[in-house]
Amino acid sequence: MTQALTDTTELYARVQQFYADQMHLLDAGDTDRWADTFTEDGVFGGNGLPAPVRGRGPIATSAGQAARELADAGIARRHWLGMLSVTPDADGTVRARCYALVLEIPQGGDVRVHRSTACDDVLVPDGDSWLVRDRYVTADHLR
Repeated sequence: MTQALTDTTELYARVQQFYADQMHLLDAGDTDRWADTFTEDGVFGGNGLPAPVRGRGPIATSAGQAARELADAGIARRHWLGMLSVTPDADGTVRARCYALVLEIPQGGDVRVHRSTACDDVLVPDGDSWLVRDRYVTADHLR
C-alpha cells in the first residue's frame, strides 16, 4: 500500500479482513504466524499485563506459552471482534479500535465469555495488508 487510503469504506474492509486473518491464526494456535502480524519492534500492552511485551520474538514466545497452557487444559479460545472504528493518519498509519470478546470452550463443555475488552491498535501498511505497531488491550473488568 504505497498510497494513503482516503476511502474509509475500503480502509474499513481491509482492516476488518486483517483482524479476521489475525484472530484465526491466534485461535488456531499458530502463534508464530500471529506474531508475524506485528512489526519487529511491535508492542503488546494492556491493563491486565504487568508490563508491555516488546518485540515480535517476545510476543511470539508469550502467545505460544499461553496457547500451550490452553491446549494442555483442553480449552479452545475464540476471539470475536466487533464495533470496529478506523481512522487514517496523515503518515499512512491507521488507528483502529474495536471491542473484543474472548470466548473459552472447554473440551466437552459450554462456551463462556472469558473477557470483554477494548483493543486499540496503531497499524502500519505492509504490502496489501497491515502490521500492528502498537496494541493496547483494556480488560473491562480491570478498569
